[in-house]
Amino acid sequence: MKLFAPTVLALALGTAFAAQAATPADTLVIAQSIDDSSSFDPAEGFELTAVQAFTNLYQRLVQPDPANPTDLKPTLASSWEAGSDNRSLTVTLRDGAKFASGNPLRAEDVIFSLSRVVKLNLDPSFILTQLGWSKENVDSHLKKIDDQHVQISWDANVSPTYVLSLLAAPVSSIVDEKTVMANEQKGDLGNKWLAAHSAGSGAYQIRRFVPHEVVLLSANPTSPGGAPKLKNVLIKNVPEPAARRLLLEQGDADIARNLGADQMAALKSKAGVKTLAVPMASLYYMQFNIDAQPALKNPALWEASRYLFDYKGIANDLLKGQFQVHQSFLPEGFLGALNDNPYQYDPEKAKAILKKAGLTNVSFKLAVSNQPPYLDIAQALQGSFARGGVKIELIPGLSTEVATNVKAHKYEATLNAWGADYFDPNTNAAAFAYNPEDGSKTLAWRSNWHIPELSKQTLAATAESDKAKRIELYENMQREVQKQSPYVIGLQARNLIAMRDNLKGYVQGINPDMVYYSQVSK
Repeated sequence: MKLFAPTVLALALGTAFAAQAATPADTLVIAQSIDDSSSFDPAEGFELTAVQAFTNLYQRLVQPDPANPTDLKPTLASSWEAGSDNRSLTVTLRDGAKFASGNPLRAEDVIFSLSRVVKLNLDPSFILTQLGWSKENVDSHLKKIDDQHVQISWDANVSPTYVLSLLAAPVSSIVDEKTVMANEQKGDLGNKWLAAHSAGSGAYQIRRFVPHEVVLLSANPTSPGGAPKLKNVLIKNVPEPAARRLLLEQGDADIARNLGADQMAALKSKAGVKTLAVPMASLYYMQFNIDAQPALKNPALWEASRYLFDYKGIANDLLKGQFQVHQSFLPEGFLGALNDNPYQYDPEKAKAILKKAGLTNVSFKLAVSNQPPYLDIAQALQGSFARGGVKIELIPGLSTEVATNVKAHKYEATLNAWGADYFDPNTNAAAFAYNPEDGSKTLAWRSNWHIPELSKQTLAATAESDKAKRIELYENMQREVQKQSPYVIGLQARNLIAMRDNLKGYVQGINPDMVYYSQVSK
């Protein structure tokens, strides 16, 4: 049974390899769902498929080291220097760097790329606008010093260390201004064209994109990072996990992504296949709206709930390796993450905590998405809490409905997931440990949890340049949230991947953009 349509593959590759039971030697074939992809413009794309492609299509001034992601390495920058005002960086550009078009990297390209994100003001732009940049002032914060130097400045009270983390995010990818503006339509700064094309300096470039069918990348041999080892990367839309597994077994795909536990179990015994479970920056947690009813405001209920969450039972038995136990707000792999898990399922201890606090006959409504794994986890929590004397009434609904009600404070408790927007600890601290007076709808705000001291610590951590001090600040905040907060953080998701065992050099990290194709060989 062949699940690749020959016409689609011929369209993409100009070959007839769909009739083979093996992929071409010069092509990496990936089976996954790409139905989420709407734009490959780094100023717009925020969906998984696009973000996974960006590191291969584009380069940033600095990027995480694939072998040690918490360390940033110069990429299109060769060096940088912080200003004495702690509000600027002077970046030296890499000598001789060129885009896939052949155009040389210029200071103007850096300025154009960063300012365009702010001016387009699309979904990922908040990553840069938190620096105090706006359409009106961004041009004054990006200055060409000479052909090899750009000065980047900002108004926000954040350190150059933090700004470098933001400049390493996919939204900060450097695009070829000349190519992009040659394809501008009605003042869109090339946004419509870049939705299905690329103008970067990465190891690959988009050769063809057919929505809901295929993304074909071809090698950029002049990439400043070096030519990739394979000529093509073909990402085929295969919505069903079972179909992805079958393609891999047959040899019609080299990699199958986002598999379920059942597919992984079946593949572990297959010859020619190897499996991976890669931790993702996605945390699953329960949170209380502490103003919804008196019991939910009591810290004793928060503490008891930490002993009523059956962490290991859900991660290992129910979800069979799709998750790992994780109890702090920074995912494993992030700078400063606490990876100790001090709580375990203990309903008797929970009963004692509730009894001491005078809490009896506790019950609450748990709003949850009606999709797996949310509803599966919620049903398990309903059972584990009941054994500790706490009644949970499940309120399933569409994910959009649940999110709307939570943001409107129309809920008692909810089970949800939080994913990192960029690879810096602030992306989660600013959600779990920050509730400013400006009405920002952070997770703490959604819980009605007023935390002026933690909010100050969150801001202080972004203003701190010393790495060791930043780590200490985030560790302290995590411990406080872990011990006394209206959240029960329990699980970190894993990305279940399988591949042919002849593949070498494939690297995938914790953040969605940490997918590297350039060193893959067969």
